[in-house]
Amino acid sequence: MSGLLARPSFSSSRTLLALITGTAIVAATSFSAITAKAADLIVKYDQSQLLRVARPVAEIIIGNPTIADISVQSKKLLVVTGKSFGKTNMILLDSEQNVIQENLIVVLQDQAQVVNLRRGVARESYNCAPRCNPTITASDDEVYFKKTAGKAQMKIKLSEGGGGGAGGGGGGGQ
Repeated sequence: MSGLLARPSFSSSRTLLALITGTAIVAATSFSAITAKAADLIVKYDQSQLLRVARPVAEIIIGNPTIADISVQSKKLLVVTGKSFGKTNMILLDSEQNVIQENLIVVLQDQAQVVNLRRGVARESYNCAPRCNPTITASDDEVYFKKTAGKAQMKIKLSEGGGGGAGGGGGGGQ
């Protein structure tokens, strides 16, 4: 009987060693995946994020400017804005065309505040923070999208002083 107990003990040691090795491999693989993703720049749709860089930027290259836009605040401070959902890349160059920084930009929807209303096959999006207001996303119903976008453009014109609306001054809110 003692021979039978010794053998499982050896087998258990091999199993334990295999589990430890497997766990170490999985942990190392997971860690490298997390490390690689840490370089990604996550921006929420229709929101901006500041990006500070180590050296002055002379040129900005964006893989797909319909997904993200970058504006320069100063030579070492950029503003990255999520324009539509998806992934693109950015490359920042100095005045001698050396790469300062290279990142993947991932634009995501802020799910915590967006409510999607379905009317048959038509979809409407609302930003609910804290009250629900119409907003637009790429896959909204075309009629709703155009109507909401038109109202947003009108609001922008009014806030810039070029709306030609009735009355002046503030007040009258929604």
